Amino acid sequence: MLVVKQHKCYSLRLIQLNYFKKAYKSLFVIITLMLKRDKYKMPIDIKNALVSSNLLADYKARPSYQQNDYIGWITRAKLNATRIKRLDQMLQELKVGGVYMKMKHPASAKK
Repeated sequence: MLVVKQHKCYSLRLIQLNYFKKAYKSLFVIITLMLKRDKYKMPIDIKNALVSSNLLADYKARPSYQQNDYIGWITRAKLNATRIKRLDQMLQELKVGGVYMKMKHPASAKK
């Protein structure tokens, strides 16, 4: 009789483990989907600003996530004044190098 109880307990543990494994996988998928970023297309005015400032090469040298973050950050501005301010900040950071969103970024430092 004792062996049967241990067996049932063992089966219950396996069921619990399988349940938690499935729950974990579902949670992992949800978190992964939440962390995916929107991919923004470059508006023509931003591209023109990069070209006229001779900073397009510096922009393209940045990692793709930074390029995407800059475009999304600029285009999400509600006021035109804010958009211009953000565009100016991006151009300044690209010109100086070594800075990304007002944070140090040694990989992009100019030599």
